[in-house]
Amino acid sequence: MELDDNQLEKLMQADINMRESIATLESQISDIKTKRAQVQEALNEACRTLNVTSIKTKAGTLTRKLKTRYWTSDWPEMYKFMKENDALELVEKRIQQSNIKQFIADNPELTPPGLQSTSEYTVSILKNRKKEENDG
Repeated sequence: MELDDNQLEKLMQADINMRESIATLESQISDIKTKRAQVQEALNEACRTLNVTSIKTKAGTLTRKLKTRYWTSDWPEMYKFMKENDALELVEKRIQQSNIKQFIADNPELTPPGLQSTSEYTVSILKNRKKEENDG
């Protein structure tokens, strides 16, 4: 696909406009999420005060659940524990991208079994801050 300068300019401007629209919408979404968290906290407090785990209204049914999250403050000891107890399933099955990239660069002769990769070119546009000067 061959594009002339005008078409390239239009595509680049369209990308910039979409990027800015996404930023605006993400900011709005962030604000909505903040307000929603406040509403949910008020509802959670209402359940606690009323000593109930569910509330039914015309709007719907609220259910209050206990959610427990786990983390470690000592990763070296956690790794040791997992190894000693053959408990690798305690962590998510996801490869840390920058670490594996560095490992492969440092150990080109080693290939972890089953490791797959995909590469793709991407583009990014640095918005011209002095557009008016370049238009003249």
